Amino acid sequence: MPLPISQKHPKGLYILFFAEMWERFSYYGMRAILLLFLIDNVTGGMGMSAAEGAAIYGIYTASVYLLSLPGGWLADNILGQKKAIWYGGIVIMLGHIILAVPGGSALFFIGLTTVAIGTGLLKPNISSIVGELYPEGGARRDAAFSIFYMGINLGSFLGIAIVGYLGQRVSWHMGFGAAAVGMFLGLIVFHFGSARYLKGLGDVPPAKISTPETVAQSKTNSKLGYGLIALIIAFLVILQITGTIDMTTAQGLAKGAGVIIVVVSASYFLYILVAGGLTKVEQRRVLVLIILYLAAALFWAGYEQAGTSLQIFADRHTQRMLGGWEVPSSWFQNFQPAFVLIFAPVLASLWISLAAKGRNPSIPVKFAAGLILTGLSFFVMVAASGIAVKGDLVSPLFLTFTYFLQTIGELCLSPVGLSSYTKLAPKRYVSQLMGIWFVATSLGNLIAGLFAGGFDEENIMQMPALFNQVAIISTGFGLLLLIFWKKVKSWMGGVQ
Repeated sequence: MPLPISQKHPKGLYILFFAEMWERFSYYGMRAILLLFLIDNVTGGMGMSAAEGAAIYGIYTASVYLLSLPGGWLADNILGQKKAIWYGGIVIMLGHIILAVPGGSALFFIGLTTVAIGTGLLKPNISSIVGELYPEGGARRDAAFSIFYMGINLGSFLGIAIVGYLGQRVSWHMGFGAAAVGMFLGLIVFHFGSARYLKGLGDVPPAKISTPETVAQSKTNSKLGYGLIALIIAFLVILQITGTIDMTTAQGLAKGAGVIIVVVSASYFLYILVAGGLTKVEQRRVLVLIILYLAAALFWAGYEQAGTSLQIFADRHTQRMLGGWEVPSSWFQNFQPAFVLIFAPVLASLWISLAAKGRNPSIPVKFAAGLILTGLSFFVMVAASGIAVKGDLVSPLFLTFTYFLQTIGELCLSPVGLSSYTKLAPKRYVSQLMGIWFVATSLGNLIAGLFAGGFDEENIMQMPALFNQVAIISTGFGLLLLIFWKKVKSWMGGVQ
């Protein structure tokens, strides 16, 4: 929760605020129209089926978070955070410029890949510099991240509104071009602002301490890494040969990516549990992190339907006339950042008030609440799709209430999850486990894309069953976590 105005923050925070705001403008703005462009076959889009377009959307959004792992490594070992942000921003802008050029599918995929690479380089490192501004930690640092989080959602709101309108009402490529302009403005802010207000922060990679033990550990980790890569490749080849997954299609590639994420995550958790030299207390805490990882992946699989199945529903089955003007369907995605901006201070105040009374819900209870609220939001969509299958356009209030429930769920789970991973992770594995937290988001995005691929344009009768599936799984896991929250809390070893 932001601190009173009297407790001032360094000006560097506001440089990072506006740089991140414009980067999120470009990311969420382009994301808002991405699936619509992929499935459009009338006004210059790619003309794909919903299944193929949603799979590509899922691969892209999952890749953004997966690439934050090598992006963080490059900053820590070669570039330093500041150069990683600068070069990442340039790559993102170039990617959007490529997307703005009508040039066929090959050029489009080059642009999409370029944006993903740049985002993976920029995203993890700009947040790290925010933390470096407050080496003392404490409430002032927490308040800084709250302010920074507002910048993310403000950029998202503006991007969806502007890029969404230009993409749907003027031309798809004009929308992609607007995203490039947004990133350009972010680069200007960062270049001139960082030179003055971020001196000495993130300029060079952190110094590495080399000892015989660290060198031996590095060699062991390299061997394990190569072995894991060989195992994944062999597993994927077997799945392809047996016909379990057809990776010559977009859907098959998405499923293959899902296999890689699951195998890597499971292998890493198993490695630190068995060979990580953990104490009994640390092992139990890692078990809690595994539970939170699964909960987060399920949550984001529902929440990220905003750009996939819920976007299709808004575009094809929702009443969007306001007077004589039709609201762009992409604008419905703006409910999420708008509700975050409105309710984040409310939830932050609530947690502080409950903590003062000794009644602040534990981490597993907040995670359970996030999942249950997401599940309830899809029960709302079950009702909405029941109306749509009759051939009627559905009131926009259904999607509005759906996004409201999901956003309150996000505020229960997302900031709490980020904090809990830093608290529960063994000290020597904090950075790596923070990367795994983002991998959970990546897996959720991928599942969201694969789920939306189940929408058959020729058979809208299956919509209620599909939404009901998400509702039951999310609510069920949330209730299970709620039932066993005391046991899970006991494994946390006193961490609040």
